[in-house]
Amino acid sequence: MTVKILNRARLERKLRAMSANAKREIRAALEVSAAEIVALAKSLVPVGDTGELRDSIGWTWGRAPKGSMTLGRVAADSLGADLTITIYAGNSEAFYARWVEFGTEKAAAQPYFYPAYRALRRRVRSRTRRAVNKAGKEAAKA
Repeated sequence: MTVKILNRARLERKLRAMSANAKREIRAALEVSAAEIVALAKSLVPVGDTGELRDSIGWTWGRAPKGSMTLGRVAADSLGADLTITIYAGNSEAFYARWVEFGTEKAAAQPYFYPAYRALRRRVRSRTRRAVNKAGKEAAKA
């Protein structure tokens, strides 16, 4: 059995366009979502004298800085590019990020990192889904 695809070149163009649009839309959605999670985590973290821990909370494309605690990573390799965003807390000055989040034998936990993620995860998933659907619809119009 053989199948002939009509307008194959046009279909391939649309698929390439969808991929580029999807990457752009997903990047934008992930950036907004990461910024929201970081802002909420910064508002929940206990602030000491210097605010080092609060200031160490952030997000980046790719790997987190050395010495930080990673909240989560999202990778969308199926779109042909490495779209990995990482949300993190802690650094060489705020090395105690884990101790504050999970507690120690002598100090009770004061979670700030995972509650921020759990509070916003549905919104993040929904935003990402909408970005993918929007890119697909735009590619279909072309």
